[in-house]
Amino acid sequence: MADRPIESLNGKTPLEYANTPMMDELASKGEIGMVHTIPDGMKPGSDTANLSVLGYDPRKFYSGRSPLEALSIGVPMKDTDIALRCNFVTLSEEEACYEERTIIDHSSGEISTEECAALLDAVKKELEGGDFRFYLGTSYRHCLIWENGEVPDLVQPHDVLGQKIGDKLPENEALRSMVKKSYEILVNHPINKKRKEKGLNPANSCWFWGAGTKPALYPFEERTGLKGAMISAVDLLKGIAVGTSMQVITVDGANGGLDTNYEGKAQAAVDVLTNGGCDFVYVHLEAPDEMGHQGSVEKKVKAIENLDSRVIRPIFEGLAAAGEEFRMAVLPDHPTPICIRTHSADNVPYLLYDSTNERRETWHYNEREAEQTGKLIAEGHRFMDYLLQR
Repeated sequence: MADRPIESLNGKTPLEYANTPMMDELASKGEIGMVHTIPDGMKPGSDTANLSVLGYDPRKFYSGRSPLEALSIGVPMKDTDIALRCNFVTLSEEEACYEERTIIDHSSGEISTEECAALLDAVKKELEGGDFRFYLGTSYRHCLIWENGEVPDLVQPHDVLGQKIGDKLPENEALRSMVKKSYEILVNHPINKKRKEKGLNPANSCWFWGAGTKPALYPFEERTGLKGAMISAVDLLKGIAVGTSMQVITVDGANGGLDTNYEGKAQAAVDVLTNGGCDFVYVHLEAPDEMGHQGSVEKKVKAIENLDSRVIRPIFEGLAAAGEEFRMAVLPDHPTPICIRTHSADNVPYLLYDSTNERRETWHYNEREAEQTGKLIAEGHRFMDYLLQR
């Protein structure tokens, strides 16, 4: 959700420009400031950032992105296994040589899980075997397990949008060969032919990244004394929940896109806090991040407005109607600025509201005003303690 000033928005960020009356009301009754969620020297990503926000220092607990996703989809990882994210991406098709192609879309137009299941079956039929096993995830996000492998240095596809892929491919010959062969398998697949006929981006190649080893996290309840739940459409967040022994709540229609089931997520959060035996719920919304990757100012603003009116407001009103005393934090895990279409390690604005300690402030919730408060939590993994103990 966090971003940088955009000329077409009169120098405002999408968060500053968006109509967010609920978040602004909570800011006026609570506290805003900035938090640094990405430890210095680490790559900015949803993996390190969400671990940080949940109170797990990424320097100690991060072992790679894909292993966390593997936990979510039930992959039985051994200590000697390496997990890699396998994206279905869209490459240009005009060039004769694979290395000369350009990466157009890291998500193949946010292709459906159902379509990907058929595409992954085709890939598995040709490429799976020996030390390599593929597992279906959600939408374009899937998993490759490499038995007795090594952790390679791989390029994130959303970091090289619009660039030729020749020098971005895996150095490992087996991995490099698989991504090249995947194009041959997928480019003329019937699903991709239908997608192109409809004007949709085809999922015409695999792309490996986010490699790592089996994670070793400890329970959220053990650390905080609170029974926690996770609501997210994204395997990464579900995997963090599995690794920290939080309850994973699945919401029908939650798909990680702009058209996700916002109301379903909000109701699930209220239900689990008021009737589900949980003390804490982490509601993750992927749409602002995806719209940042797409470079769509209009859609990112819309995603933020949906968050405000269709998630935060009903959660606030539901807890208030139940007579609950509660604290609520709102923040991005990391920025995804429109101008670069990928993640950055910039500080993000936070909002804290306590129903038992309402204040009278004039703040609105956005990057500019949060920075003006002068409040900064320099180590993101300490934010959770601040929320729970303030």
